[in-house]
Amino acid sequence: MPAYLLLDIEIHDREKYETYKRDVQPFLAKHGGVYLARGGEHEVIEGDWHPRRLVLFRFPNRQSIRNLFGDPDYQGLKAVRHASATSRLVAFDGLEG
Repeated sequence: MPAYLLLDIEIHDREKYETYKRDVQPFLAKHGGVYLARGGEHEVIEGDWHPRRLVLFRFPNRQSIRNLFGDPDYQGLKAVRHASATSRLVAFDGLEG
């Protein structure tokens, strides 16, 4: 069953974050992640959520997402993301096609 990872990111250090964006690509590919949407204009239709920058990925399953975040080689890059941005992440299951 596919799974999705939604990030709401508030960038504090654009230069460091650009490094993260560039260097995270191989880790996403390694764990089956594919960008579906990154940045761009967005509109809150209902509620009091005020996302900053939205990023949406598709993965083969939720375990693939857990594997990405648990990958020992990803930990240094994760520290770069934490140093350059405040992130809120949600993983959720999709529908079987």
